[in-house]
Amino acid sequence: MQKSELTLEQVVESAHKLGLCLSRSGAMIATAESCTGGLIAMALTEVAGSSAWYERGFVTYTNQAKIDQLGVASEVLNTYGAVSEPVARAMSEGALKRSVALLSLSVTGIAGPTGGSAEKPVGTVCFSWSLRSSMAADLSLVVTRSERLLITGDRKTVRLVTALHALEQAQLFWQQRLLA
Repeated sequence: MQKSELTLEQVVESAHKLGLCLSRSGAMIATAESCTGGLIAMALTEVAGSSAWYERGFVTYTNQAKIDQLGVASEVLNTYGAVSEPVARAMSEGALKRSVALLSLSVTGIAGPTGGSAEKPVGTVCFSWSLRSSMAADLSLVVTRSERLLITGDRKTVRLVTALHALEQAQLFWQQRLLA
């Protein structure tokens, strides 16, 4: 996956569209980021009035941060590695558990230019989106979706495409919930 000549402004526009959807419902989103290092949070907060629908963000660049801030089990990290769908799922569910948001998103990946392997080359990114049906603390009521993509391009491109995809899919995930 690659989007040529993607700009930060396009990512912010996607954040704005997501915010409009959430604000109509009075809902909030929380984010958990690794490879984007806060880029998604920055795009969300670039939108005036985002405090009405952006609850909080976690930047968990290291494994220890994922454990400490989001409650990702060390066994999951050791078994699957930080760049995996199980870790992305644990991150998005952990963000929900530690916030009052109804929707969360997470990203974890290898932006490059180093750090890749044959199994997980540079540009491998895992995403997850979690949605709770109510403010009940019981996370068994949470629906989570995840995916893994290979994004081509330099570090900047990988990060921008990751942020845009995470935001666009969060909006779709939220809209599907409303139609269900």
